[in-house]
Amino acid sequence: MSAATAPAKADRIENQVAVFSALDKVTAHISKFEVALGETATFGALKITPRACYSRPPTEEPKTTTFVEIDETQLDGSEKRIFTGWMFAESPGIYGLEHPTYDVWLTECNKPARTIVEQKPVTPETAPADAPATAEGQQPPDAGYQDNGEPPPDQDYRRRVRR
Repeated sequence: MSAATAPAKADRIENQVAVFSALDKVTAHISKFEVALGETATFGALKITPRACYSRPPTEEPKTTTFVEIDETQLDGSEKRIFTGWMFAESPGIYGLEHPTYDVWLTECNKPARTIVEQKPVTPETAPADAPATAEGQQPPDAGYQDNGEPPPDQDYRRRVRR
């Protein structure tokens, strides 16, 4: 196979800070704020805690993601978890928090900590040489067998005829 058909191996950068934008719908005020991973920022009645923030190098296609937990302080003082999940900077309208009073979305990640090379899925081209590339329960063909268009002698195949 040619290298052009193989998926590119991209580096994922772990960042220490997630940058959010938030809209207060009552005042129509947009704020931009940075939150370190594991720390909590307050915006109105919301408490925003990012747990992970990943981005890609500038040479790769943009993909900036964060895993975030957002709690809302209720009128009685208790907290209620209203969002837990991934936000994507490239799709703020789909994966941001939409609340009756507030909107929150990821804009970027800052302060890179380290780069992680993502694991490529194992394909027949990248599988180890000693690993069989057949389905479970099937035996791989003998090492001496070469595909010449004819079925192996130990398998009963019926040829398909095109009309």
